[in-house]
Amino acid sequence: MADKLNGFFNKAGRIQVTGDRSQERFDEILTPAALDFVARLDNEFAGRRRELLDARRLRRERLASGEETLGFLAETRSVREDDDWQVTGAAPGLEDRRVEITGPTDRKMTVNALNSGAKVWLADFEDATAPTWQNVVGGQINLYDAIRRNIDFTTESGKQYRVGDTPATIVARPRGWHLVEKHIRIDGRPVSASLVDFGLYFFHNARQLLARGSGPYFYLPKLESHLEARLWNDVFRLAQQELGIPQGTIRATVLIETITAAFEMDEILYELREHAAGLNAGRWDYIFSVIKNFGEHGADFVLPDRAQVTMTVPFMRAYTELLVSTCHRRGAHAIGGMAAFIPSKDPEANATALNKVRQDKEREAGDGFDGSWVAHPGLVGTCREVFDGVLGDRPNQVGKLRDDVVVTAEDLLNVASSGGEVTEQGLRANINVGLRYIDAWLRGTGAAAISGLMEDAATAEIARCQVWQWIRNGTKLTDGTAVTLELANQLLAEEFAAVRADLGSDNRLADAREIFAETALGEKLPSFFTTGAYARYLTEPAGAAS
Repeated sequence: MADKLNGFFNKAGRIQVTGDRSQERFDEILTPAALDFVARLDNEFAGRRRELLDARRLRRERLASGEETLGFLAETRSVREDDDWQVTGAAPGLEDRRVEITGPTDRKMTVNALNSGAKVWLADFEDATAPTWQNVVGGQINLYDAIRRNIDFTTESGKQYRVGDTPATIVARPRGWHLVEKHIRIDGRPVSASLVDFGLYFFHNARQLLARGSGPYFYLPKLESHLEARLWNDVFRLAQQELGIPQGTIRATVLIETITAAFEMDEILYELREHAAGLNAGRWDYIFSVIKNFGEHGADFVLPDRAQVTMTVPFMRAYTELLVSTCHRRGAHAIGGMAAFIPSKDPEANATALNKVRQDKEREAGDGFDGSWVAHPGLVGTCREVFDGVLGDRPNQVGKLRDDVVVTAEDLLNVASSGGEVTEQGLRANINVGLRYIDAWLRGTGAAAISGLMEDAATAEIARCQVWQWIRNGTKLTDGTAVTLELANQLLAEEFAAVRADLGSDNRLADAREIFAETALGEKLPSFFTTGAYARYLTEPAGAAS
């Protein structure tokens, strides 16, 4: 290959890796053949991806201004009303998904997740991973080793961990369509982060997974329309063609975590039907999406304190029941939301939290979900026990069709039904967790333990968006005080001081404060805090390559 800094040429153009490649084993992942494969995908689909992102932006502007509202699409009515089509369904290792554990792809998490007793591990390159160059490539190395049963982990005390005989099935989650990987470029332009994560994983592991009786399985995040699902389906087709793997081998589970996607569940499954395995209900991102699109629509769309927006409020209940009904009608799995609690040494606190987790999982299992998510190995047993009680020896309950479910557009948009209050404590909590999470993210940690919960990027997104929405609407706190920019700045200063005193000197809090202020307190609400923060803080200069 040509000089690493100058790159090499293929039909797509000049492929250049600007990230540091001198780290151990990086060249095993960043091979000329693997980079050529990623470039082939990006060259084919870069234009469509850009068009779809432009369409996202314009739609959001129309929704925010009130020029457009959301409803079920007239042009795809025939897809929704046709009872004759179903998705291809489960594949080996995905028939039973009663417990899924999520987490980043660092080496310790890889071993612990595979050994956790969960049926599936969501190996996350997205919200649970800060997209540093080390995390992106290092995560690929860890998955490469895990799939070949050649991975271990030794703690500082010398305790060794190895993957057992019955590991969880790996389902990788690439980053969303809106993100780029600036350390890999084609003719100077950064490559889609989605295609970097998908392409490197698929290229190195698809055949090995098939040889082991599994397959290349993926979670697809942040989709906003069935056209974005169609793009993924075309990516899958080309990838399978390029490697000579039978069409339909890939399986994809789509996260329904945007309000726009909630109106297109049937259509999303239809576009991916030859590769689709199911849908997942992503709570925090879903609420974040509601605020992004309707945050300027007045009091009817103002949400209360984040902790009060539970899965049982009417508009969230409508969303999850529609998801189960849609999935089972089409032969797909419905996967429930996250239990983020981290078990503690306090028996009383543990018992209270585990009881809440149990109640949440009982609701999901009773509604017809086929499985659910946990963020910590200590929750696997509780979740499994609940679903065992409903499923017994059955791998799933796809046969529970939920014909009783009727959900209208008004039901999905009935945010006012949430009730609840906005409190100073809730405002402070959003600022506090936003600062803590962004600080951790800047230091390379995408899944951060904060106040007894395992938080990822979605937490910071909803936290900052709520602050912005409350300022924008002059929302009254329970004591009658209006949330203003001045009040938010005052509390930001107070919470910054408190968090700094708690964390000590080893932090990135000054940068975190700047990011939070820019993305929560400005006139406009940025779509994601991660895009600008990545470009400014997590991108190595081009001269860093070696």
